[in-house]
Amino acid sequence: MASKTDRRNRPARGGPPGPPDQASVRGANRTRLSLHVPEPDGRPGDEPDFSKLVIPAAGSVARPDISAAAADTHPLCFTLVRVLDEDGQAVGPWDPRLDAETLKRMLKDMMTVRAFDERMFRAQRQGKTSFYMKSLGEEAVAVAAAYALDGEDMCFPTYRQQGLLVARGYPMVEMMNQIYSNRGDRLKGRQLPVMYSDKKKGFFSISGNLATQYPQAVGWAMGSAVKGDSRIAAAWIGDGSTAEGDFHSAVLFAGIYRAPVILNVVNNQWAISSFSGIAGGELTTFAARAVGYGIAGLRVDGNDPLAVYAATQWAADRARSNLGPTLIEMFTYRVEGHSTSDDPSAYRPQGAGKKWPLGDPIERLKAHLVSLGEWDDGRHEELAKEVDTEVRAAQKEAEKLGTLVASTIDFPQDVSTMFEDVFEEMPWHLKEQQAQMIAELEAKKK
Repeated sequence: MASKTDRRNRPARGGPPGPPDQASVRGANRTRLSLHVPEPDGRPGDEPDFSKLVIPAAGSVARPDISAAAADTHPLCFTLVRVLDEDGQAVGPWDPRLDAETLKRMLKDMMTVRAFDERMFRAQRQGKTSFYMKSLGEEAVAVAAAYALDGEDMCFPTYRQQGLLVARGYPMVEMMNQIYSNRGDRLKGRQLPVMYSDKKKGFFSISGNLATQYPQAVGWAMGSAVKGDSRIAAAWIGDGSTAEGDFHSAVLFAGIYRAPVILNVVNNQWAISSFSGIAGGELTTFAARAVGYGIAGLRVDGNDPLAVYAATQWAADRARSNLGPTLIEMFTYRVEGHSTSDDPSAYRPQGAGKKWPLGDPIERLKAHLVSLGEWDDGRHEELAKEVDTEVRAAQKEAEKLGTLVASTIDFPQDVSTMFEDVFEEMPWHLKEQQAQMIAELEAKKK
């Protein structure tokens, strides 16, 4: 039962309110609540400004032993693993000491990815495909990681890691067939352009629903461990995807069961049109999320191919030693728009990518080879011509099998195949529908 005091301070039914209680008086003197909405440092019309970035000197970050406790790696979540200095020299404990031939192959693969991107970007503008996504400035994130992984390890990428396929020797013609959805498309037009899939190359089917890669990779890695296999998994998502529930569920499971998996967060500063602060980038680093889950974490210069290689190799060795997962933040910048459907000039300063202080991964690897006496401008120009010729030849070969428009005009698809590769045993009602479709197509031919 309410006390007399309580009843006295209540307003009578239908009458004026009683005197304010003490809580109301205190509330009148409090600061009004408000929300903080993160805003990027620059908007269209502003000059790009990266002066707030703290970039440690190359070679200044310690390299823990792979058997180190996860907690011992956590200071590395707040700095930046770097190998290549301003002169192209490889310095410090993270230097993987790769031989010159490996470096040259890595350089060619990154240049191939860039040339491939440019040709397919133009193809989209010409109406030969509906959609494309470049990885300009992020080539090292995929290519260098591919070199550090075993060819049988399973990769769970997003749509900006085409460098994994290039580095693993997947035919460019096959990639272009998928982009064009032509008669040579192994996926038979069932995926959006750039969403490749190849089991033999350890390239898991790309999903447009982001962050799904993480639980898939963790589950695959757990299965590999249950079977006593030796293969590990690696996954890539963007900074924006870390705000998804899939991210947190996957990292929790990976930590609890010490899944042999590498979890890469490609922090290229932007999601589709919102900057990394919306996903928590203003609060701390993305690598710091490893701290809360008690797993190993690294923050890496994603434009430094040697740093990406070294960090991936370290995490892979750790996973193969049953020491659990590693969360790696690849710190880079998305130079181009999110896709061919995006106009970055609508939400960020123009030319920001060119002023990114960590430079261009291809130019940095070139400078390193020059510093070793293994490269020069002449050989670089010749390699660029060679790569361009190979990409053009692949495009010409792929377009013989059709493009988005030509496939429907000059190379009509057998639409009855839409019923195939869906069920192991096709249900009776689909068999009837397939037969009906084939009959109608035959009738039209007559």
